[in-house]
Amino acid sequence: MAMASSSKFPKIPNPAAALVIFMAWYLSASLSVVSLRGQLEQAVKLSLLVLVTVIAFMTFVFIVSRLAKRTDVIDAAWGPAFVVAALASFTLSPYQVAFGWNVQTLVSLLVTIWAARLGFVITRRLLTHPEDKRYVELRRSWKGSEVLNSYVRIFFVQAVLATLISSAVIHINLSPTAEIGKWTVIGLVVWLIGFVFETVGDWQLRRHLANPAMKGTLMTSGLWRYTRHPNYFGEATMWWGIFLMALGTPYGWLALVTPVIITYLLLFVSGIPMTERTFEGRPGWAAYKKRTSLFFPLPPKA
Repeated sequence: MAMASSSKFPKIPNPAAALVIFMAWYLSASLSVVSLRGQLEQAVKLSLLVLVTVIAFMTFVFIVSRLAKRTDVIDAAWGPAFVVAALASFTLSPYQVAFGWNVQTLVSLLVTIWAARLGFVITRRLLTHPEDKRYVELRRSWKGSEVLNSYVRIFFVQAVLATLISSAVIHINLSPTAEIGKWTVIGLVVWLIGFVFETVGDWQLRRHLANPAMKGTLMTSGLWRYTRHPNYFGEATMWWGIFLMALGTPYGWLALVTPVIITYLLLFVSGIPMTERTFEGRPGWAAYKKRTSLFFPLPPKA
């Protein structure tokens, strides 16, 4: 079993500092644009309403998790949280966008397809496995109220993060109705490439893990032959596709924050780094790591 992206991914001396600089630029630029258009108050109000809706959804999930006595229920709710953000922003649009042949409908549908697949895969895992040990260890490490810590540190934080990453979708849905155009098609092609990598990569990994003859071995065939993390590559690619679709709306570059944040998280925080640490020392890992790209799909080295 294995996951991730290109061994030759460009080195960034301080990724966190780079993200901070990007966010500072992004916030100043986006606030300037929205202010000049005289829409700052409306944009803030609508964005906060979407955030409150997602928080309300995650609060409901938190209650379910308490009844089920397992915190990892949050994993199954991660994808649906994006659907909540998409539907809330679609409904709140000041331009009264209707479902139909437009970018808003397409993007909302794509997010729903992605979330439905992810939610199904994770829910199936939850129903057949005990609670994820990561959450058990987290609860043991906390001081103070376990209930409050669980809600604030996990459910509330993920509600905020899901809303932030949904910025591209929210921007599209709060824009005037945009007909399907050049950027929509380009973005859709990129999204489909990402969806194939994530879906096929996960499917190949499940087959590998379910095969008794392959027990204890690394997943190094199929898409995993070209990238150690086809699922993470696919995830990032889908959001870059949605960003490209946003370019067909006014000031579509404002959606850039979405792919930048999700790519940063996958490359430097909770995606690849955590996954690769679990494989260090495993038989065959060093050789697989040496010949296989970390993130971008590339021909394996000889």
